[in-house]
Amino acid sequence: MLVAGVMSGTSADGIDVAIVRLMGRGLRTRLQLLTHKHFAYPANVRRAVLVAMNAERASVAELARLNFLLGELYAEAVLNTAWESGAKIELVGCHGQTLYHQGTAAPFLGRKVACTWQTGEGAVIAARTGVGVVSDFRVADMAAGGQGAPLVPYLDYLLYRHARRGRIVQNIGGIGNLSAIPAGARAEQVTAFDTGPGNMVMDALAEGHFDRAYDRDGKLAAAGTVLDAVVREILGARFFRQKPPKTAGREQFGREFVKWFTARCRREQKRVSGEDLLATATTLTARSIGLAVRSVMDAENYPTLSQKPRQGWGTQTDFIVSGGGARNKTLMKMIAMELAPLKLKITTTDEHGLASEAKEAAAFAVLAYETWHGEASNLPSATGAKRAVVLGKVSYA
Repeated sequence: MLVAGVMSGTSADGIDVAIVRLMGRGLRTRLQLLTHKHFAYPANVRRAVLVAMNAERASVAELARLNFLLGELYAEAVLNTAWESGAKIELVGCHGQTLYHQGTAAPFLGRKVACTWQTGEGAVIAARTGVGVVSDFRVADMAAGGQGAPLVPYLDYLLYRHARRGRIVQNIGGIGNLSAIPAGARAEQVTAFDTGPGNMVMDALAEGHFDRAYDRDGKLAAAGTVLDAVVREILGARFFRQKPPKTAGREQFGREFVKWFTARCRREQKRVSGEDLLATATTLTARSIGLAVRSVMDAENYPTLSQKPRQGWGTQTDFIVSGGGARNKTLMKMIAMELAPLKLKITTTDEHGLASEAKEAAAFAVLAYETWHGEASNLPSATGAKRAVVLGKVSYA
């Protein structure tokens, strides 16, 4: 079955489409990536999305219009990708654009409520593409007591589990998240959670101080000085000490955090440059990933090269990176330094046959395929759900 997966992440930079050939069912599903393409949001649409994200106040009319507009843009992206590749797609899986995510319950009108909101109307996509659409994946997991995230570990387990090698799969999008798969692990033994900011803070600083969408190759960060005291203070926050399941988004590391982060850096050092801010933010991402990896390998007590992590990770553990952060050379060098004592083999998903930029879009193609065939595709060990459930809502053409 040919399925188009559509992803627009917390960076809100645009739309990723991956067209995937899928065979089999459940944990025996096999996939082949046929093509993938990125579509930048028009500038005015990106502004509208960023304003709507985690907004304290928003117009209901504007949110409704944005929902339908994004449906049109997603459909156009799918049709464009399918036309260019000549693929006759049979199904679309669309994550949608997250506007708000609160994975744990909080008081609201006399009750405690956890909630999430991904916008982008599936019915519009189905009408324009002429095929069925599965969307709004996270809510079924939350209804079953989970945090609605992360969902990509299902794909990670399908692709990267290994009988003798441990695998830690790290995605660096707007938010960083990892899947930890010990050697020979069953699906219920997978640990997955958000590690903290990925590119989100770095991108905001690059845009605000250099009028660039991102720090290409990490060159700006490489020219700056890291403010270690700021990084240490942030990593002391509750989120980084919290045990999984845990999720993060713009609610934790969005515009309010970037504003606080900039002010905190300026208190630490009066003459702080944009390069210094980027160096510090890049270090924060790298160290938060290192902290997360050490936690899943029980490696806090193994700081030297002569000592080994606990049993269950095989004779070799691979650290496999995907997402836009995999292209940031400065970030990848910092991560390599953080992980050096663990002797991990660092690669990217490209080296394992899946383009790093296409991975998350491909994941939602897989999740849609499973839903279409009535298969559960959340991993309760990752999300905290009470049971495995079929994800998403179906819109018929």
